[in-house]
Amino acid sequence: MIQYRVGFRVGRTLYQERKMGYLRCLIFQFIFLLTVCSIRGGAAFDFRTLSFALAQYRQIMSGPEGLVFDMPTSLLSAEYDFIVVGAGSAGSVVANRLTEMPEFKTLLLEAGKDEIMLSDMPVFAAHFQLTDYNWGYRTQPQKGACLGLNDQRCVWPRGKGMGGSSIINYMIYTRGHPRDYDGWEEMGNPGWGWKDVYKYFLKSENARGDLTGSPHHSTGGYLDVEIIRYRTPLVDAFIKSSEEMGHKQIDYNSGELMGFSYLQVNQREGRRCSASKAFIRPIRHRPNLHVAKEAQVTRVIIDAVTKRAMGIEFVRNNRWHFVRARKEVILSAGVIDTPKLLMLSGIGPREHLESLNIPVVAELPGVGQNLQDHVTTTSILFRINETVGLKEERLTQVGPFAKWLDEGRGPITISGGVEGIGYIRTPISRTATDYPDIELMFISSGLNADKGRVVRKSMGVSDAVYNAVFKPIDDVDAWSVWPMQLRPSSRGWVKLKSKNPFAWPIMSGNYFDDPHDLDIIVEGIKFVIEMSKSAAFQKYNSTVHDIPVPGCAHLIFGTDDYWRCAVRHLTQNVYHQCGTAKMGPASDPEAVVDPQLRVHGINGLRVVDASIIPRIPAAHTNSVCTMIAEKAGDMIKSDYKK
Repeated sequence: MIQYRVGFRVGRTLYQERKMGYLRCLIFQFIFLLTVCSIRGGAAFDFRTLSFALAQYRQIMSGPEGLVFDMPTSLLSAEYDFIVVGAGSAGSVVANRLTEMPEFKTLLLEAGKDEIMLSDMPVFAAHFQLTDYNWGYRTQPQKGACLGLNDQRCVWPRGKGMGGSSIINYMIYTRGHPRDYDGWEEMGNPGWGWKDVYKYFLKSENARGDLTGSPHHSTGGYLDVEIIRYRTPLVDAFIKSSEEMGHKQIDYNSGELMGFSYLQVNQREGRRCSASKAFIRPIRHRPNLHVAKEAQVTRVIIDAVTKRAMGIEFVRNNRWHFVRARKEVILSAGVIDTPKLLMLSGIGPREHLESLNIPVVAELPGVGQNLQDHVTTTSILFRINETVGLKEERLTQVGPFAKWLDEGRGPITISGGVEGIGYIRTPISRTATDYPDIELMFISSGLNADKGRVVRKSMGVSDAVYNAVFKPIDDVDAWSVWPMQLRPSSRGWVKLKSKNPFAWPIMSGNYFDDPHDLDIIVEGIKFVIEMSKSAAFQKYNSTVHDIPVPGCAHLIFGTDDYWRCAVRHLTQNVYHQCGTAKMGPASDPEAVVDPQLRVHGINGLRVVDASIIPRIPAAHTNSVCTMIAEKAGDMIKSDYKK
């Protein structure tokens, strides 16, 4: 049956990519099965298998995960009540909740295409970041960070497709600390405190497995959350070593954040649960929802006199189109493309827009500013003497693939190699005593796991650095921890390169502008080195990989100065950029949207995505985007139900 399943799923992939029609996919599966049977030397075949294939295809097309109909341009209405730009982690939720009002029509536009079966395989998350499901953004060359990456440019993956970044991310589900959201409220955003937003995390959630009985989780929502379904012995060592050091095991989504845990992920029985799979596919038959894929919005059309958003302009199949919004345009294009669209539409810093000959409709200096990100490093790695880690040659065998296909279990369910997570407060922390300043992501492998073929390329690590540091241990099992700084003080920015809507914006993370951000990561590295000395890790003879990073060899390996240099060279982020359309009151000169997420000075225009975050939370931002969109849905419905 393995040959059938492979044939079926390859056929489904081709259908989803619209490279084959439905009938041709069935024929493909039939021929694939016959071919494999003949190669295997007389393996039995009967028409029950073909009938089963037909039933499977019907289930895919009619079940809750069936593909969303792509509305042809000729069938789009001239106007809709609501237009949502971007089908990512926020836009998918907003479109779902708005179409709960049957009297209003909603158009959801997405620049990318449908996700495919291969993106459902969690362990290969990095692979999809090298495809056209990623916008492929990179920053300007950095002076004090990403020095060991290609052209000294940081890699900023952003999803392009139904589900947005949730189809290429590592699926990690965290909510952050109550202080994060209470801080938003204290910044002049009533209704955004922990007591207000907590219910929206629960509203989305459909907890599975061991989480179902927890008072901190809920069932019945659209977004599946489960504890990772496979564990290497190394993640058990990670948890045991934390206990040896006096740290407790926690549910980090309970509001308590100091401790260690196995990973909670957005998966459905071991398969990626993207925002599209969770929120759009189950409601795709609602008659008041139209979805247009591979339709890139180029600007919002705003009446310069009334200051009202009239609709959007978009390009599809090389033709320009306009659709009117009767009530609102909602930008959910993400932390890079939302400010880009605002500026292309004449909303942003006056001097910058005028320099590009873009007429200023609303002067909002904060557009594209206040960019914050969680920064980490791949510079710390530990060699071990047993074959218990994740290696490409073991993952790509028939056994793990078959177990994943049949049961949704096995090593393929590991989210990009991340299995565990921990939160600590370093000795130099500026945070409250119950608030960590470092998140430790445990990975049961290293950059050498695939001999440099994919993972390090997805992170932009240069050939020179990889060949010098990691290639010598290509055949060695290893584990690593990414220490992620949770409360950065440094701020970056996004600007337009030109008024051409198809040109990349220019952007900078401005990482380590405040040296304290760098020192926090170094403290995290030192903590992990102490962990490696525990009995749990010494069982595998864990040893720090001590080949120095080129550019840092003049420093004594293991000193604080060496680690500062290594972090500056092997800088990484985990795609948590936020804040480029800051939420705040009109009295805040950096604010772009008010607490109802309406753009200041413009009627009928809201922003609903990570751009609105005023201060980055101690969380992976995918779940935060879902929460923001859930709350936005209620606010919008409340406005128009009146």
